[in-house]
Amino acid sequence: MACTRRTKTLVSTCVILSGMTNILCLLYVGWVTNYLASVHVRVPLPVAETKFETDNTLRIIERLDRLETVVNQHIQETPGKDEEDEGDSSFSDSSLFAHWGQDMTPENRRVALKMFQYYGYNSYLSDRLSLDRALPDLRPDGCRNITYPSNLPQVSIVFIFVNEALSVILRSIHSAINRTPSHLLKEIILVDDNSNNEELKEKLLDFVSETNSRRPGFIKLVRHAKQEGLIRSRVSGWRAASAPVVALFDAHVEFNIGWAEPVLLQIQEDRTRIISPSFDNIKYDTFEIEEYPLSAQGFDWELWCRYLNPPKTWWHKGSNSAPIRSPALIGCFVVDRLYFEEIGLLDEGMEVYGGENVELGVRVWQCGGSVEVLPCARIAHIERAHKPYTEDLTSHVRRNALRVAEVWMDEFKSHVYMAWNIPQEDSGIDIGDISERKALRKRLQCKTFRWYLVNIYPEMRMYTDTVAYGVLKNSLKNDLCLDQGPETDNVPILYLCHGMTPQNVYYTSTQQLHVGVLSPTIDDDDNKCLVDVNSRPRLMECSYASAKRMKLHWLFTQGGSIQNRKSKRCLELVASKDDEFGFHLTLQKCSGQKWSITNILLSSAL
Repeated sequence: MACTRRTKTLVSTCVILSGMTNILCLLYVGWVTNYLASVHVRVPLPVAETKFETDNTLRIIERLDRLETVVNQHIQETPGKDEEDEGDSSFSDSSLFAHWGQDMTPENRRVALKMFQYYGYNSYLSDRLSLDRALPDLRPDGCRNITYPSNLPQVSIVFIFVNEALSVILRSIHSAINRTPSHLLKEIILVDDNSNNEELKEKLLDFVSETNSRRPGFIKLVRHAKQEGLIRSRVSGWRAASAPVVALFDAHVEFNIGWAEPVLLQIQEDRTRIISPSFDNIKYDTFEIEEYPLSAQGFDWELWCRYLNPPKTWWHKGSNSAPIRSPALIGCFVVDRLYFEEIGLLDEGMEVYGGENVELGVRVWQCGGSVEVLPCARIAHIERAHKPYTEDLTSHVRRNALRVAEVWMDEFKSHVYMAWNIPQEDSGIDIGDISERKALRKRLQCKTFRWYLVNIYPEMRMYTDTVAYGVLKNSLKNDLCLDQGPETDNVPILYLCHGMTPQNVYYTSTQQLHVGVLSPTIDDDDNKCLVDVNSRPRLMECSYASAKRMKLHWLFTQGGSIQNRKSKRCLELVASKDDEFGFHLTLQKCSGQKWSITNILLSSAL
């Protein structure tokens, strides 16, 4: 499960420097981009396997890969000048010890840091915390006096994991047992996705055997012979479950008091509801509980999940304990066991991680069900500093996102391709066989994605006026691309083509040129447009530029000029010895320079 509460995309851009410094800067940005993707800040990686990449971009990607390898090797090394260093200065750069551990010995700090690098959270501290620790009751006041019927359905709780810290798994289990009424909790199912951590073999089996000796068959342990990934692991857990309701969770959560009753009641009343609890954060460094505000759950056009403000209809109810209608899910959820099968489980054609939560939410809504987040059901979840699933998580998320787009999004699938900056035709990405998923949609007689956007996710920003997208190049210098440059400068620049977010360009039927990230929702104002400001190219928020009647409309034809409709000046390259790459952008009398953009959606508009 990986979501962000930030409403804006973080775009990392390198300031142009000189000589070797510039190359190092570019490589460093590439490494930072990969790292940020691993912690789910939204920076798309280059698409090395797609057909539209230039030779120059491929060379850059190779450099990024080499640098990432070097950096990762450095991270794995023990901090400090040598193993005998007794000073604390060697740990001063590690964020792990920013809020705890100041009194630890250097040796214990080394051990803790190595464990953190392995797990993505402070397992050293976790091993020293009680498995039955108390949590603050973070439910809204209105939840605490609600009474529930005695005949609620039972639940099977599924925990999935790969190379999880044993203490974290055990704390998840303990909290589930301690905070779920015993008559409602039928069983716990552990799905080990082929962990190679020795601690999860004999020690975990001993715990399961000891627990089952007191309550036969209460814990089921499912072990995969090969790593299947998070998506198929959840389905494995569902297959092993026998209760009427199944709760599918990561194995790094802690349940709060009273979580189960409101969830089971909602499903008892309507079996087509899929329920998400409200999540709080277990800080990966200190394991303190951080309260999160009540939210719905949505996604951006790359299909990364994101938290949303509850819809206006929820606020109008005047009750902070009321269920929140949600466009999607962030990963962990509770569902009627048989309904989950009827609706198509999860898409097992997806790989490893990512997109399955968005696909499930979209599918349920389009096919007659609903998704709710319950304020009265609070669960704390560790948001890791980095993921253990795979070294190339983003490529799996991208592939899975395209499967969702092709099956469920109709004409809006172009938005997903645009957001990932890859061609809609001949993308070079094998998304696997989707015929069964298309047949499922037909069999369930599901509604269109346009219906979903209008009725369920009206906050989602549509880009139906886009006619071309990709990277924008001038024929004078084919290895340079238009780039948004440092975000605070609002000055477009030329930079070596790498195809990441700062170089995303979108040309619209209204003759605007958007540069950078696509704003996912209508309340975000990230979209920046190219504008002629006093004969200089600038990037301004599109809505602001339009309201101020600025010069933001451009006449552009593929392989032709880019001319401002009002000023009649053209965006062109000018040779400059002072610029790193020998050219800079300017607006001047048109001289016939030619521009091209990577992907065309509507050729008649160009």
